[in-house]
Amino acid sequence: MTGYGYHCSHEQIAPSRLLRHAVRAQEAGFDSAMCSDHLAPWVPEQGHSGYAFSWLGAALQATNLPFGVVTAPGQRTHPVTTAQAMATLAEMHPGRFWAALGSGEALNEHVTGDAWPDKETRERRLRECVDVIRALLAGEEVTHHGLVRVDRARVWSLPAEPPPIVAAAVSVESAAEHAAWADGLITVGTDARAAREVIDAYRGAGGRGPVRLQVHLALAADEAEALAMARRDWRNGTVGAPDCWDIAMPDEFARRAGDPTDDQLRAGVIIAPDPSILRDRLAELADAGFDDLMLHQVGASAEEQEAFIDTFGERILPELRSAS
Repeated sequence: MTGYGYHCSHEQIAPSRLLRHAVRAQEAGFDSAMCSDHLAPWVPEQGHSGYAFSWLGAALQATNLPFGVVTAPGQRTHPVTTAQAMATLAEMHPGRFWAALGSGEALNEHVTGDAWPDKETRERRLRECVDVIRALLAGEEVTHHGLVRVDRARVWSLPAEPPPIVAAAVSVESAAEHAAWADGLITVGTDARAAREVIDAYRGAGGRGPVRLQVHLALAADEAEALAMARRDWRNGTVGAPDCWDIAMPDEFARRAGDPTDDQLRAGVIIAPDPSILRDRLAELADAGFDDLMLHQVGASAEEQEAFIDTFGERILPELRSAS
């Protein structure tokens, strides 16, 4: 049976309010939650970007939900620091935490002042980080000299079982490449056929563990309101890969996003003027073979988040579960 998770959008919502939404999501019946580790919002008007690892400590304590985070070690965050953060959360909350590792975006990583590497180099750096983090979580002392450098590092407070290290991938090529090291996969999208291709590439290359899909959606009272919500709060979603990886500043992201058309918004966000539309689209994505769908209501106001959480829990989730 597919699980349904609540995506906690640090880029849009202050950490204190986001924590209240996570608690409400648990009360509504969501199975899990996740967030992304950002230093900056995508566009200036989003206006937030709390530190994910600090916030996760509070969220895991305030709920009983399993949580995941998408993060990018190697430039802004050293893999030893990432391993220590992962180990602490997993030791305090056994079996409830996973981390998805990706190659990162200039938006968050440029702040070190180091040059932003090309995609091939970032992928090689990511693999080095994965190896370092796995060794540290196994209790080893690590020295490593490569694209990342580590000198006699050890993580002292370890969980009984290391948390899963999941791959974050948006293409079939990356999904297949990451299958060699990942304990699972998370990708993003709204099209069931394209999502199925990513799963097939991962499984076909020997990928193990659960596969998750992050889904952007705009649930509102009517179509015009849903489109307006997506345009106001998630126009950054119209800037796709590889461009989105290489933009360093929120102002530039806003300029590139511009004023998108309705069709551009629909390409990346499920426009749902009625709960039944969202239910049917999610059922299609679940049928593609995902273990979990992680749902991101793009409307950032407290009212829009609460309405989504409550409507999903009261009307949509029971129907999805009864049909599975």
